[in-house]
Amino acid sequence: MIEDTIKEIQSNISKAASVSGRDEKDITLIAVSKTYSPEHIFPAVECGVCDLGENRVQEIMEKYEKIPNVRWHLIGHLQKNKVKYIIDKVHMIHSVDSYELAQEINKRAESIGKIQKILIQVSMVGEETKFGVDPNLCLDVINKISRLNNLKVCGIMTIPPIYSDPNDTRRLFKNCKKLFDEIKAINIENVNFEHLSMGMSADYPMAIEEGATMVRLGRIIFGARDASPTK
Repeated sequence: MIEDTIKEIQSNISKAASVSGRDEKDITLIAVSKTYSPEHIFPAVECGVCDLGENRVQEIMEKYEKIPNVRWHLIGHLQKNKVKYIIDKVHMIHSVDSYELAQEINKRAESIGKIQKILIQVSMVGEETKFGVDPNLCLDVINKISRLNNLKVCGIMTIPPIYSDPNDTRRLFKNCKKLFDEIKAINIENVNFEHLSMGMSADYPMAIEEGATMVRLGRIIFGARDASPTK
């Protein structure tokens, strides 16, 4: 049952948070609902999960009216021409990976009088096939984005590669937290560095131990994914 699963996850979050000297209330559980139908998602919402993450703009648009009273997070790659469809629907965009995308989000947010919360996606290992800002360029990108009046940079997000050795994953999380702390210490105007989004179903306790404030869990909550996205 999803109820039992979520209780176990919350227990694991609490234990991992205590390792890093924090309270479980400091951690946001984002249920990644991509490809799952609203009927599949409702039990998690009824158990108190109020943050849902989607990779695709289309799925947010399809589910937005059907699943009320939740906060939607866009966690997948976002194309500039799709921003207009979700700007009035998302609580936070985790995957801002360029100044140009930030400009488009800012323009669309301004048009509806909204301050949009965003995270900067960082590619900690510089994989050319992955989306994300190079860690060495992250500060420069944030400085530029901080001048856009209808955005609020709230932290960074990363997606680690699949390592065979958990120690490699932990090392990446440590490096991401170090980058997070370095940028936070600068106190850039219009930047409120409070969220570090890292950790998924296979490694979320480790991510929390290393400083994550948001974890993105899908399969571990909902089980095997639907064969195709909702229609």
